[in-house]
Amino acid sequence: MRIDPRRWFSRKTVGKDAAAGLVLGIEAVPDGLAAGLLAGVNPLAGLYAYLFGMVGAALATSSAFLAVQATSAMALVVSDAGLGQFPDPDRALFTLAVLTGIVMALAGLLRGGRLVSFVPTAVMTGFVTAIGVNIVLGQLSNFTGYQARGPNRLLKTFDVLLHIGQWSIASVVVGTIAILIIVVLLPTRLGSMGLVVAVVSGSIVAVVLNLWVADPVVLLRDIVEVPRGLPVPVLPSVADMPALIIPALSLAFIGLVQGAAVSAGIPTKDGRPADPNRDFIGQGIGNLVSGIFQGMPVGGSMSGSSLIVQAGARTRLSMFVAGAVMAVLLFVASDLVSFVAMPALAGLLMVVGWRAVKPSRVYSVIKTGPLPTAIMAVTFGLTLLIPLQFAVLVGVGLGVILYVAEQSNRVRVRRLEVVPDGRMRETDPPAVVPGGEVLVLQPYGSLFFASAPVFQRQLPEVEAHSSGSVVIVRLRGTDQIGLSLVDVLRRFAEQLGEVGSSLKVVATEERVIAQLDAGGLTADIGAQNVYKGTEWIGEALRRAYADAQDEIARG
Repeated sequence: MRIDPRRWFSRKTVGKDAAAGLVLGIEAVPDGLAAGLLAGVNPLAGLYAYLFGMVGAALATSSAFLAVQATSAMALVVSDAGLGQFPDPDRALFTLAVLTGIVMALAGLLRGGRLVSFVPTAVMTGFVTAIGVNIVLGQLSNFTGYQARGPNRLLKTFDVLLHIGQWSIASVVVGTIAILIIVVLLPTRLGSMGLVVAVVSGSIVAVVLNLWVADPVVLLRDIVEVPRGLPVPVLPSVADMPALIIPALSLAFIGLVQGAAVSAGIPTKDGRPADPNRDFIGQGIGNLVSGIFQGMPVGGSMSGSSLIVQAGARTRLSMFVAGAVMAVLLFVASDLVSFVAMPALAGLLMVVGWRAVKPSRVYSVIKTGPLPTAIMAVTFGLTLLIPLQFAVLVGVGLGVILYVAEQSNRVRVRRLEVVPDGRMRETDPPAVVPGGEVLVLQPYGSLFFASAPVFQRQLPEVEAHSSGSVVIVRLRGTDQIGLSLVDVLRRFAEQLGEVGSSLKVVATEERVIAQLDAGGLTADIGAQNVYKGTEWIGEALRRAYADAQDEIARG
């Protein structure tokens, strides 16, 4: 991977990149604060993550338009990571970002990009849908001004609903105004800039209301002091790293999946597909820089990437302009930033969460069958009920189970009939092995351990009148089989031998032949009954077929 700053921009597109970066930089200020609020940490950590994570990742990503920011899903994992239990929660947060960056960078260096394709749609749909619901539920306290109590978001939601009388009317008014402005402005030319207008308008209303209401609306300055300028670098806490490994793995997984989805959906400068491994490394660098400069973990953001493309960006220079705009705002407008109203940010996040729920996507999974639907439902439920870092790992496990189940159920056994003129015809296999005949069986699909029972059920039954036959199992196109499947073939050969019939196997790959030998099948049926395929399709099968006919003729 070579970093060449000369390729980051073009003189012909500086104006468009500067305009796009200005839009993203302004929009990222309320968005970054909202991400920190959603994560339950210092909102400034979200702001710093947007600035430094985005700029750091832009140094190395393959896509010039991959905006690496603090995403909602990652913020919720941070919220559930229990950072308050550490001696220095802020430093634990920065350490978590650094550790996440290390995991992401290693995934890219080890060429782990192809592993993302193994995450089933059912798992991601259930997870993303639950994330949207979690975002909405998690902001009810900030929206209503009532601090809910409970071990998880569902119980906190019930607590909020049971104490309507303790809601802050002023907070609800501010949050509602922000939501209405966003809903009205998003479809217009302002688009995502409507988020900025909503937060600014809601915050102005909050400041005015605080002049005369008894229960004031919470502002950012009530939670944390907003310093003028940029944060100083900090070192991660090595002692905290062992306890942060699980959330770091979960964050890395979420960030990498989201980043891969963004890279696949946005163009690159030359029109070629993005390199997921390089994007992994870029996101890793973004997290390292974010953590060192007091930011929270970051990952590929679809909203940020879409915004900068829609704003007219042409090169990755737009990312650096956006970072510069945020830095300038922190230097010259930190006092104004401190007046941002928490209910306005909560309203922004509730709209984001609501838009993350895609009923059409859920319906598509339901139409695919009961197994994907069940896995989607389980992922959705777990994401709501248990800490997200564990829900993510469970979702990965469910994805593996779904993949294994789907692959095992795709096994299909067909019968090959060799006609005198040399042609071969595929038909359904008989229910019972016929007597005195050559029966050729061709399995299709992945023949690994989980598919062995499916394969066994599709084999013809061996009965008393199945004597004097030769069954040929053709494994052309199969590059690996499990010992469980070898055991199925051994039992099938034993059943055939009991009625005076025999089994032959035709295999093309050396590894398959070695597995047949290691599993004991070659010793059971004899090495002469295992035929090695050649580059000529059907040659080994016809040789096995001719030998089988001779055996039957000799009786």
